[in-house]
Amino acid sequence: MDPATSPAISLASAFAASVSRNPKKEALFWGDQVFTFLELFEQSAWVAQRLQQRFAVRPGDRVGIWLKNCPEYVSALFGVLQIGAVAVPINNFLKPAELGFLLADAGVTVLITERELAQTLTSAPEAIGGAPRLLVEDFGLRADPTLPAAAAPMIRSGDLAIIIYTSGTTGRPKGAMLTHGNLLHNVESCRLVLEAVDFDRFVLLLPMFHSFMVCVGILLPLIVSGSIVLIKSVHPPKNLLQEIMSRGATILPAIPQLFRTLAGAQLPSELPLRLCISGAAPLPAQILKEFSERVPIPLLEGYGLSEASPVVSMNPIRGPWKAGSIGIPIPNVEVSVQDELGGVLGIGETGEICVRGGNVMLGYWNQPEETAKALRNGWLLTGDIGHRDADGYFYITDRKKDMLLVNGINVYPREIEEVLYHFPGVKEAAVIGEPQVRKGEQPVAFVVASPGVELDEKALLHFVRERLADYKVPRRVTFLAALPRNATGKVLKSTLREMSSPAGR
Repeated sequence: MDPATSPAISLASAFAASVSRNPKKEALFWGDQVFTFLELFEQSAWVAQRLQQRFAVRPGDRVGIWLKNCPEYVSALFGVLQIGAVAVPINNFLKPAELGFLLADAGVTVLITERELAQTLTSAPEAIGGAPRLLVEDFGLRADPTLPAAAAPMIRSGDLAIIIYTSGTTGRPKGAMLTHGNLLHNVESCRLVLEAVDFDRFVLLLPMFHSFMVCVGILLPLIVSGSIVLIKSVHPPKNLLQEIMSRGATILPAIPQLFRTLAGAQLPSELPLRLCISGAAPLPAQILKEFSERVPIPLLEGYGLSEASPVVSMNPIRGPWKAGSIGIPIPNVEVSVQDELGGVLGIGETGEICVRGGNVMLGYWNQPEETAKALRNGWLLTGDIGHRDADGYFYITDRKKDMLLVNGINVYPREIEEVLYHFPGVKEAAVIGEPQVRKGEQPVAFVVASPGVELDEKALLHFVRERLADYKVPRRVTFLAALPRNATGKVLKSTLREMSSPAGR
């Protein structure tokens, strides 16, 4: 029976199975520290016990996890899941008011955090309500013998496991409800597509609250009995490379900017990595080209979103790899391109990317209207615009909300951004639409130059004009020291729009 669809399977029991197979094996590396599977399990049991006995947490209750990257994050996550409660990973970069919204929206009963973060809340106690806190500084490795052992309820695959809040680049964040079955389904699909086995060691350097890291950085390695190499710092890049070398890391999931940095860094002659995965943001073709010319390791662009647990597609390990493509659907997941009415479009036709499979969320927490907009006839509407080629590879043209209408013609910012990236000296580029009274919208560009390079706006626009239709050429270029991004590297186009408005200029 497929473990992802078994009615009695859960994420906690899947982790427990790995512990029983390999109790003394290294599960997580953190600097000089090494945690075995048994140690992580015992610490998780301690968390579960405390949540039940000290805080009266019951199945279905929501428990917030507001932590920076640390080994205790894993124990907190599995401690919550073990007692049938619902984990709510929270962005540790949020300010008190933002945190307060999530705590109130999810109805969080206990907040697992650390002393340093907790101290930031003292200035605004009213913003976060009365949720009690469990500090990681108090975590014990073994269960407290003075308390009853944590009771393990029957958890089924359809039970809610995690609420992942979307990044909220436009409007208030929404909580995607992911079940144990959703996440186990995605873990199994990723295991197959990455050919992950127990000797694999996954580098974990992106924020652990991000859905990409929850699935590929935490759940996948621990459920297949692999290991996590949790990075303390990626600055300077040699720190990351030293960790990869010393711990024999084999799989590196990261964001495009990191791979551009590695392409320009001095690399060891032999890296233990067998695979690099780019996710969380589109991988510009120029970065893929630069990396592939320097590093003899496959760099595969994938695609996903929190509402799909999150991985949807990936370029296959053995190729062919297509620059600019998000690849083909991962096993047991369907992808189609649909029009506004739900009709499936053909090869080369542009429409909305839609996803169907056991990885698709239940819906948005307490937002039935938003759920109805996102789910249609069993399909998840991603909000991404793209098309499929004759080989079954999918391409994301842009976000539906980012698409521009210039004189009645659709213009996709990513197409313009790809051209900008090819101009010598351009490190980063982003394009948005600026409202115009007569012409609807007009594209404008924000560009970051490579260190030591001074770019000329006229030369840059001439370069674009030679390669794109006139109506796609940005009306102006604003040079920035860096593009505004959220914690997972996604460009905040809402911030760029504010900067582009008359009030922001």
